[in-house]
Amino acid sequence: MYAKQYEITLPADYDMQVIRTRVADGGHVLDDRAGLGLKAYVIRERGVDGSPVNEYAPFYLWNDTGAMAHFLVGGGGFQNIIRDFGRPAARHWTGIACHAGRARATSPRTASRRLTPIPAGSDPDGTGLGLTALIGREVEELRRIAHRKDVHTVALGLDPHDWQLMRFVLWADGADPDEEATERYEVLHLSAPGLPDLPEGHDW
Repeated sequence: MYAKQYEITLPADYDMQVIRTRVADGGHVLDDRAGLGLKAYVIRERGVDGSPVNEYAPFYLWNDTGAMAHFLVGGGGFQNIIRDFGRPAARHWTGIACHAGRARATSPRTASRRLTPIPAGSDPDGTGLGLTALIGREVEELRRIAHRKDVHTVALGLDPHDWQLMRFVLWADGADPDEEATERYEVLHLSAPGLPDLPEGHDW
């Protein structure tokens, strides 16, 4: 599993109905894309749920990195983003764990993301295993979240360049206000052709 997301920040006075129409018209094109676990077409609107910006920020979980590469640079779809918005930075995370939530059968309406820097001093006993213990605690928390009745899917990823953890949660309704999140999104559409193939639990 590999997670990817690009964030297109739009002007403060941008009409987000343009993005809603874009997704309504074209969101279905990845509904049967081979190698894709899921794509959540998510947005943030300025002044809604604490968002300071208007943003279109699709989030992906890929089962096949070759299919992801084809999407990005092989004419598999990302060219449409480049054509319409320019080329955004595509953030990516190695998959650590994923769980189906109890609301997997529903269509998620919202999502939340938490980005957490991993401190440089996360190996207090000098064994080199401090990072392993930290990830273990995060995996346990992910499992706890997945048991909630309002959760569709949860995923945990690692950026080993900037040493950052990413937790992404799809919610059947509104995200829990107590859920730790750095961003909250509205889900406009979910393409999930490879949802059953996403790993359950640790991705190793």
